[in-house]
Amino acid sequence: MTDKIQVKNLSKVFGDDPDTALAMIRDGKTKDDVLAETGQTIGVQSVDFTVGEGEVFVVMGLSGSGKSTLVRMLNRLIEASDGEIFVDGEDLRRANEATLRRLRLDKVAMVFQHFALFPHKSVRENVEYGLKVAGVSADERRKRALDALDKVGLSAWADRRPSALSGGMQQRVGLARGLAVDPEILLMDEPFSALDPLIRRDMQNELLELQRELKKTIVFITHDLDEALILGDRIAIMKEGRFVQVGTAEEIVGNPADDYVAAFTQDVDRARVFDVQSVMKAPESLDPAQDGVADARRRLDELSRDALHVMRGGELAGIVTRRALAETEGNGDATLEDVMSPDAPTARPDTHLFTIYGACASGLPVAVIDGDGRFVGVVTPESVFDLLAQDNNTPQHEDAPADKEAAEAASVLSA
Repeated sequence: MTDKIQVKNLSKVFGDDPDTALAMIRDGKTKDDVLAETGQTIGVQSVDFTVGEGEVFVVMGLSGSGKSTLVRMLNRLIEASDGEIFVDGEDLRRANEATLRRLRLDKVAMVFQHFALFPHKSVRENVEYGLKVAGVSADERRKRALDALDKVGLSAWADRRPSALSGGMQQRVGLARGLAVDPEILLMDEPFSALDPLIRRDMQNELLELQRELKKTIVFITHDLDEALILGDRIAIMKEGRFVQVGTAEEIVGNPADDYVAAFTQDVDRARVFDVQSVMKAPESLDPAQDGVADARRRLDELSRDALHVMRGGELAGIVTRRALAETEGNGDATLEDVMSPDAPTARPDTHLFTIYGACASGLPVAVIDGDGRFVGVVTPESVFDLLAQDNNTPQHEDAPADKEAAEAASVLSA
């Protein structure tokens, strides 16, 4: 993945002597020390990160953690006190006014928390605003604005005033305004935080649908961990101006860096964070063309499993259980085809665990089938329940030893 945004040692001091404040921080002073001694506030402190092209990078933190200051530095609405910002390799902090204007008009768009719509303009005119500033012709502005409104499901409201729209609809207008300029990067500063919970979830789902289609590079700011887990390809947890941990949802929840992150994640529903791939074991199967009932019993004993999948001609044909085999005791003519059941539960590698609860309740292992129809792994009910029973509240400073079978399964998936 190509880096779209690179940030190095980025800091922001609110005050008239940032160099002194930053020197104190480098000498080990805390934010409170700096404030007490100099009256200056450290907004962001020595932050490093990259955002890949097409990635949704979520910065999550409580009020005052510095996340909104950070995102505003990415398009220089707030000037940084120290550090570097590169967009497609272009040094943003050294950019002149003309270059900065071009970046803001053509490459980077921002969606704000408080819609920032012009009440006296129509919905379409609000969406056209950035295009008008960029000097786009009236006909082209109209076309692109209506296309953007169509993407967010509001084309029928194009000629209405914002006051006629609900809060969720107004936020869709703000999103359409950002999309209309066809930016490569979207900066979104808590865009859904003012919405009711149900509308907020709808907007999250809508953003995910749009992202699957448009594949923008997005930096998304939120104070809500659930929202971060839903939207983020990677998540940065921010505290007192610094990044405490950066990782995927599974890494944040499964391996919190410290007590602060662990406290955030302790009530998270792990089944909605972890996917099938995270607990699957290496695929094991039988082939009725060469395996018989005795072979099936032997393989079950060797693997200490109660069921095995059956593959016929490279495709999943069914499943054989230890119980079904026991019922053939004394029947020397029974074949694997006679005892197998064609009803084998399946899942995709990226399926979240909560969606396979029903299959796990049956006691049968779930066959993991990838997008090419390959049998790439097995998920047992025990592995699901073991993961869900783990304690989110304990920081893990070292990676747990990798499960051998899970590692083998992952290697099959990546082949």
